[in-house]
Amino acid sequence: MFSAIARIFRTPDLRRKIGFTLGIIALYRLGSFIPTPFVDFGNVQKCLAQNQGTSGLYELVNLFSGGALLQLSIFALGIMPYITASIITQLLRVVIPHFETLHKEGQAGQSKLTQYTRYLTIFLGILQSTTLITVARSGALFGTNSGPECSSLITDDTWYAVLLMVLTMTAGTGLIMWMGELITERGIGNGMSLLIFTSIAATFPSSLWAIAESHGFEMFLLVLAIGCVVVVAVVFVEQSQRRVPVQYAKRMVGRRTYGGNSTYIPIKVNMAGVIPIIFASSLLYLPALIAQFNQPAAGEQPAAWVTWITTYLTNGDHPLYMAIYFLLIIGFTYFYVAITFNPEEVADNMKKYGGFIPGIRAGRPTAEYLDYVLTRVTLPGSLYLGLIALIPLIALATVGANQNFPFGGASILIIVGVGLETVKQIDSQLQQRHYEGLLR
Repeated sequence: MFSAIARIFRTPDLRRKIGFTLGIIALYRLGSFIPTPFVDFGNVQKCLAQNQGTSGLYELVNLFSGGALLQLSIFALGIMPYITASIITQLLRVVIPHFETLHKEGQAGQSKLTQYTRYLTIFLGILQSTTLITVARSGALFGTNSGPECSSLITDDTWYAVLLMVLTMTAGTGLIMWMGELITERGIGNGMSLLIFTSIAATFPSSLWAIAESHGFEMFLLVLAIGCVVVVAVVFVEQSQRRVPVQYAKRMVGRRTYGGNSTYIPIKVNMAGVIPIIFASSLLYLPALIAQFNQPAAGEQPAAWVTWITTYLTNGDHPLYMAIYFLLIIGFTYFYVAITFNPEEVADNMKKYGGFIPGIRAGRPTAEYLDYVLTRVTLPGSLYLGLIALIPLIALATVGANQNFPFGGASILIIVGVGLETVKQIDSQLQQRHYEGLLR
């Protein structure tokens, strides 16, 4: 392993790509600590110290921004607008035929879809930055029970100051998107994924240190042991797949013979990735958001529905919250897999090129068989996603660890998934240059 790492840095092209990637990541982390104009940085730091372990509406966005959201920095929105725009563009393929046509056009169509995603990212950046600044001005960014300094995070409430803050945060989102594309083009790995990886990994030391300080060194060691087990389990499941064998018939084109080879369709156990967790978290945050903007005036009793939402759907340590969260993840896993993998399209492509599954007739029987396999493989995948997502909530309910528990949920899935893909890319780069790879 160490000799392979040494060969990476002895390869000029690969060394340059890794250096460029690390440089962009360093700039990204630097921007996460530069405050937006008209933000009281001192009050923000006091509120962060009082509210260790963010929970509630902005937990997921704060995780994906590496803590920049609650610091109201120029990169406060992080990569989240781009993720949301990418998901919306992908879902619109089912609704808008033009998007599906562009998807099938190859490189030209993909470039057009990418352009639409960029425009949507900027629009979502404007929308989300306006919402964030509005919440910060109302004093509810760190919860309704925060100190008085959390109500004075913005030093200037005039319209031009708010406009400048919105433009700064939106420009930060556009800059992050550009930096991610630069990494993909000139660096190593997928740029957007690596920026998310960096944001999440940056929160690990502080989360572990907070657990060690509040619960002792024994709990710290227990969390590390649980983390190792979870990482091994996630690597095992993420690499697991059901291989459906495919045989291609021989066909003559002129004097050449094509086909006659065997391959397979890899159906991963977790085909949906981390998307169902994001969907379920976002949907569960909506009731909390509605309740937050319907708080009663001083001296009045809150409405019954607001009290019910605050009791059951705000804190992640309640069993009802966990049950709804688990069921939503299972439902969204099936929904997303059904959108991204079309058995009929795969069966038609196989039939067009003379491929067939041994023992299954081409056409509709092949599509039905693929749907049968996909449905049964998705069940353990959805249960696995639900259990991984519940780990931070169970830790919160049992030992009182914060909801940013490092070894669980979206964080560990992204860390492991991006890490595996990046190592595979480095390995393929080494093998192209006639070296032994990282992976044995």
